[in-house]
Amino acid sequence: MDKFIIRGGKKLYGSINVSGAKNSSLALMPACLLSSGISTLVNTPRLNDVFTMMKLLQHLGVTNNFENHILKLDTSKIGSQDAPYEYVKKMRASVYVLGPLLTRFGYAKVSLPGGCAWGPRPINLHLEALKKMGAEIELSAGYIIAKAQGGRLKGTKINFDVPSVGATGNILMAAALAKGVTQINNAATEPEIKNLTEFLIKMGAKIDGAGSNTLLIEGVDNIIPASIETIPDRIEAGTILISAAITRGQVELTNLNTTHLRSVLSKLEDCDCKVETTTDGVKLTADDFEINPVDVTTAVYPGFPTDMQAQWTALMCLANGTSKITDTIYLDRFKHIPELMRLGADITVNENNALVKGVKKLFGAKVMSTDLRASASLVIAGLAAEGTTEVLRVYHLDRGYQRIEEKLTILHADIQRVEGTEF
Repeated sequence: MDKFIIRGGKKLYGSINVSGAKNSSLALMPACLLSSGISTLVNTPRLNDVFTMMKLLQHLGVTNNFENHILKLDTSKIGSQDAPYEYVKKMRASVYVLGPLLTRFGYAKVSLPGGCAWGPRPINLHLEALKKMGAEIELSAGYIIAKAQGGRLKGTKINFDVPSVGATGNILMAAALAKGVTQINNAATEPEIKNLTEFLIKMGAKIDGAGSNTLLIEGVDNIIPASIETIPDRIEAGTILISAAITRGQVELTNLNTTHLRSVLSKLEDCDCKVETTTDGVKLTADDFEINPVDVTTAVYPGFPTDMQAQWTALMCLANGTSKITDTIYLDRFKHIPELMRLGADITVNENNALVKGVKKLFGAKVMSTDLRASASLVIAGLAAEGTTEVLRVYHLDRGYQRIEEKLTILHADIQRVEGTEF
């Protein structure tokens, strides 16, 4: 397993381009299963999760061509509706194949999903909604076995208790080919869901309410291949901006829709960073400033993203006071805390709250990555720590960040990837 060696204390400065969004790609790719033919996804990031989804789709019979961040998927020869454990165990987004397979073929067998090893994240919202659409669902030997009564799902009214991104995406895709009208109430409004909705419309789906919490889908008999550009990754952008803030640097990001990151930019301004929006991105300046302690409570979009909680916690470790971090989305997403404390952080966790008392300095140490965003927080802390930090098991980072060490190097960080099997 690879590791990062970070020699901290260097200010980040310069300009980089933001990659395509992981969470959009992982929804757009299975959406291609709804059609027969070649669909094109522009601005697709080269991430381990993307390659995992490609392998799963290959197992189903999809062929692909991936060059210069343009991914072409040919779904004209689907030979299987069985998504096995060996692929699905690696990431939860694999469950996105359930809706498209079931609605197009009337049958799907999908392993219960895996992914980051923290927190209960059930898929009951997906399954209950599909049952309301007429699916017969059986859980057997770790698999979801779903059949559409009469061979086709039926439109209905879906009321989500919580605005789940995954469930909204899955039901959107399932409803596209269902008979009749489906109404999704309390739908997720994340930019990645809007990106998926726009792609489905290009494919011939009839959907009203894109970007809102009420989606109306009139099922059609046929979906055609299409092309779309993946939106920029707001979580990668936020991670880089926090890295610049904690090192008191100056960074400009291009290829970014700043409205997608409004809640994070607002909090950075509260920290006393200077944030300027540009024609195609944002510029952050944090030269020689003291980090103000700023409380954060995660919330569904457009609130502060849970995927930025760990990175924000790292920044608050060097604030000139005490801040409170509350995660209302995933109540036990704090596995990064013990590792940050190895670097000298002063943090107390009580249920879903972390109380962070800012310290004068962090000090380099050997730390262990536990999940994707936790890993990012350790890199951020290492960039500001005095001395050398080793971040082990960075394969977690490779799931969601496109060679982040290369981007940080462009911004003059002293970070090196060391390849190896065991450290």
